[in-house]
Amino acid sequence: MNRLTTVVAFTMLAASPTLADGDQDRTDWPQSFTVATASQGGTYFAYGSGWANLVAEELGLTGGGEVTGGPMQNMALVHTGDAQFGMTTMGPARESREGTNPIAPGLQMTNACAMFPMYQTPFSVTTLSSSGITSISEIPAGARIGFGPAGSTSDTYFPRMMEELGVEFERRNGGWSDLGGQLQDGLLDVIAFAVGVPVPAVSQLEVQTDVNIIEFTEEEQAKILDAFPVSELSIPADTYTTLEADARSVSMWNFAIANCDLPASFVNAVVDVIMSDNERMVSIHRAARSTLPENWDKNGDVLPWHPGAAAWFVENAGAEIPADQIHGN
Repeated sequence: MNRLTTVVAFTMLAASPTLADGDQDRTDWPQSFTVATASQGGTYFAYGSGWANLVAEELGLTGGGEVTGGPMQNMALVHTGDAQFGMTTMGPARESREGTNPIAPGLQMTNACAMFPMYQTPFSVTTLSSSGITSISEIPAGARIGFGPAGSTSDTYFPRMMEELGVEFERRNGGWSDLGGQLQDGLLDVIAFAVGVPVPAVSQLEVQTDVNIIEFTEEEQAKILDAFPVSELSIPADTYTTLEADARSVSMWNFAIANCDLPASFVNAVVDVIMSDNERMVSIHRAARSTLPENWDKNGDVLPWHPGAAAWFVENAGAEIPADQIHGN
């Protein structure tokens, strides 16, 4: 692959001044923006609303997070320009670009560009301690499992994972806060979460009742790694008060995305706000501990880079982004 990184970087940076310049030409910037997140009670909503407010404050714009159905819908909203920004995981991003997004089958969503790395989404299972379920193999046939909002990363992949592990279940959907309430009320047996940790709904459940956070066995983890586009991960013991040791899991990376037609200088400025002060991002949500410049490569070749974002990572993180992976080249 021909890596014209240096040439591309200088070209883009000349046209895309960063905040350090202090004199950006904002004539083509939008006056307001929306970040497509997910349901309330999940990490996407807390994280996305947080960075939307931060960017709005720092750049003097009007902006905020919007409740959505999650990564699949976010790809569609950003592709069409109904939302300027959004967040997605690599699995749904790839499916959307290939035209297999269930929201718009056959539509190749090629106008959503990579903006910055967020964090890994662990796949984890939570039950009430009173259920007696302490492992995946103990989930009874016909168990009512909540998989999150329809079309979310969790709803797209966790049912397939459960089937791969031989679990027979009744599928339920809903927002994470909603599902947490249903679990506590006995209307669900299990919730299968695929969201950044700590999951607000789980943290709230821990305060109100006793829960079991179930890890995968080594054999279950290996089986899932072989069958799905995920990576090995352990959920740190200090994530939840319930955990006494790190919990074995798998994960997908999340990326913030931007409509590819947004001005390069605008996206460059947004990325600068987010990536230049990690401590401030972690104060928004602990999952942002992974929102670091060196994780730019977790995009792989799934999404094309927005030119303004690519310029920031080339200049500030030493990123080697091939020219043909930058939108418009």
